[in-house]
Amino acid sequence: MTTAFLGAGVRGPARVALIGVPYDRTQSYRPGAAAGPRAIREASWSLETYSPALDMDLLEAGVRDLGDLEVADLDPAAMVQRVQEAVAGLDRDVVPVLLGGDHTVTVGAVRALSARLPELRAVVLDAHLDLRDRYEGSPWSHACTVRRLWEALGDGRVVLLGVRSGVREEWEFAWRHCRWVGEPLALPEAVHAELRGCPVYLSVDLDVADPAYASGVGNPEPGGPALSEVLQALYLLRDLSVVGMDLVEAAPGLDPSGATAVAAAKLVREMVLAFCGSAPPG
Repeated sequence: MTTAFLGAGVRGPARVALIGVPYDRTQSYRPGAAAGPRAIREASWSLETYSPALDMDLLEAGVRDLGDLEVADLDPAAMVQRVQEAVAGLDRDVVPVLLGGDHTVTVGAVRALSARLPELRAVVLDAHLDLRDRYEGSPWSHACTVRRLWEALGDGRVVLLGVRSGVREEWEFAWRHCRWVGEPLALPEAVHAELRGCPVYLSVDLDVADPAYASGVGNPEPGGPALSEVLQALYLLRDLSVVGMDLVEAAPGLDPSGATAVAAAKLVREMVLAFCGSAPPG
């Protein structure tokens, strides 16, 4: 196994399981996300385990790093199945946190969790709608990820934040079948209230941030929020019952500075602590 994520040396029962999915065969533009899990783990060691914004520490969060799934030689459908099996095999009280890898890895995790949690919702932070039924003939392109989530969860159960790109048909589909579609990262209170009573899967595509803050992604989309704004949006969701999450689409080889990997690692640290470190305030 590669270097474990910072603070993931828990002894005894784990509350959080990190799983790397080094896969980028569903990319539509620039490959490189298969290197994401290793780079995120290595970059995490440039950070501290303590988050001053949350006043919490990874060393107290019960994190175990399970290493990477062996998926490099699988076709996309088989990769999704492998992820589904890995997540389904975890104890029910353990929160899976996937390190991607292409956004398609999300589909397997959501399928696994929705099988035992029929009220599951998905909250997706992404610059792109990813609602195509097929892209270049494939239903497994990462441009189809949210469409596959909608198929698994149903109407009104996928919430999209930070979106600023998609073809006309995708926007029309999103307005009919998804919730809160568009660039704003803050949810309306009515949508937020709906989510509070349900288990939630949280997926963060790193390209939701402006490429000035994370240039090493497969499909950079200018005009997005700063990394600090993405973090604030996540903090505002802390009162949700998050049962699984991922950070996907980091392609560190596309950013020689190394800043993208560090940004991804910090997001993972804050996500784990915000949603798994303790009960939310209040």
